[in-house]
Amino acid sequence: MRSPISTNTAPGAIGPYSQAVRAEGKFLFLSGQIALNAAGELVGGTPAQQAEQCLKNLSAVLEAADLTPANVVKTTIFLSSMEHFAAVNEAYAKTFPSSPPARSTVAVAGLPRGVDVEIEAIAVY
Repeated sequence: MRSPISTNTAPGAIGPYSQAVRAEGKFLFLSGQIALNAAGELVGGTPAQQAEQCLKNLSAVLEAADLTPANVVKTTIFLSSMEHFAAVNEAYAKTFPSSPPARSTVAVAGLPRGVDVEIEAIAVY
C-alpha cells in the first residue's frame, strides 16, 4: 500500500511524480527537491543557499506527513560539482545538527533547471 503526500508549502512536482510517497505505513520516500520556492521560482544563488532551500522544501513535505527532519534516516545529495561539497555540508548541518541521517553525495552531469544542488530523503514513521 502506498499513499502520496502533497503540500502547497513546497514547490509542486515539475514532472510526473509525487512530492513524497508513504509506503506500508512505515516509510516516507521524498522526491528530490531543488531550490524552488513554493511558487515554483528559483531562489538562492550559491550552492549553500540552494541547499538551504532544498532542505526547507523537504521539511515542508515532512511536515505535511506529520514528520520532522528527525524522522529522516537517509538522504542523497546530488551536486553539479564536488567543489560545492563543503558549502552544502554547512547548510546541511543546520537541518541535521545531531544524529544526522545516513547520506550519499554524488556529482552529476546536470540537474533540473540548471541548479547546483538537489536533495532527496527517506524518513520513517
